[in-house]
Amino acid sequence: MKLSIVATLYHSSKYIEEFCRRVSAAAQQFVGDDYEIILVNDGSPDNSLEIAVGLVKTNAHLVIVDLSRNFGHYKAIMTGLAQTCGERVFLIDVDLEEEPEWLLSFSAQMEQEHCDVVYGVQKKRKGGLFERLSGQWFYRFFNVLTGIALPENTVVARLMTRRYVAALLRHEEREVFIDGLWHITGFAQRPQIIRKHSKGETTYTFRRKMNILIDAVTSFSNAPLIAIFYIGLIIFLFAGAYNVYLIINRYFFEAPPSGWSSVIASVWLLGGLVILFVGVVGIYLSKIFSEVKQRPYTIVRKVYGQQEN
Repeated sequence: MKLSIVATLYHSSKYIEEFCRRVSAAAQQFVGDDYEIILVNDGSPDNSLEIAVGLVKTNAHLVIVDLSRNFGHYKAIMTGLAQTCGERVFLIDVDLEEEPEWLLSFSAQMEQEHCDVVYGVQKKRKGGLFERLSGQWFYRFFNVLTGIALPENTVVARLMTRRYVAALLRHEEREVFIDGLWHITGFAQRPQIIRKHSKGETTYTFRRKMNILIDAVTSFSNAPLIAIFYIGLIIFLFAGAYNVYLIINRYFFEAPPSGWSSVIASVWLLGGLVILFVGVVGIYLSKIFSEVKQRPYTIVRKVYGQQEN
């Protein structure tokens, strides 16, 4: 098969029919009838699954992978990619903020530049002031803390070769930060400037973005653990120097002892640091706990379409 198209479903009922029509038209221009469309239902609470399954009867290219519950966008994407068999794999969101017709411009660039991945990049991040600033700071913090220079303002939409997808799927960690996996998989990757449409408010709140940042950093870097060591070393050296100062003051200058305010402040400061450091170590331990259990990314309840036969 020449082309596999992958998208996930979550609150997607009003977009599915138009998405399938437009992406089918683009695929036929690209490879004729030799393609498949894989839609992964990530436990969508609306009637997305029913609509998609209904389209299977009239669209022989359509495959619906129904997950047993909601596992999350990134894990649903990896599940969809694992179901593909095309020489080229086009990943895109189903909500039409990303245009299915990008397939043609992505494929033209891939052929021209002989690369393995062409991905979309927004010239200017969409959304309000909070969304733009939080997205910008997210990438800056991640780059500083991990040393991995992720491209900013990327979108989900990307065209990939079979060998790249096969390499990507070799990553088996259970805590998935897919932007990082795109990057560290390597191969020749090229951006294409696109304009992403805005269909509504983002579901990524500040709290959710902070959780993603923590998961991303702890999945790709041990910098917080190293920082704890150096901060502890600095506090130890400072405390040792201060003790020497107190001893000299007491026995050579007979200076009166300092007040209790500074002692209490120091106790609270060090106590807070200890709790913070234990929390950071706890995050890494929780990730080890999650990984060693080797639970599957997702559980597929049923597959509708081509693979039924």
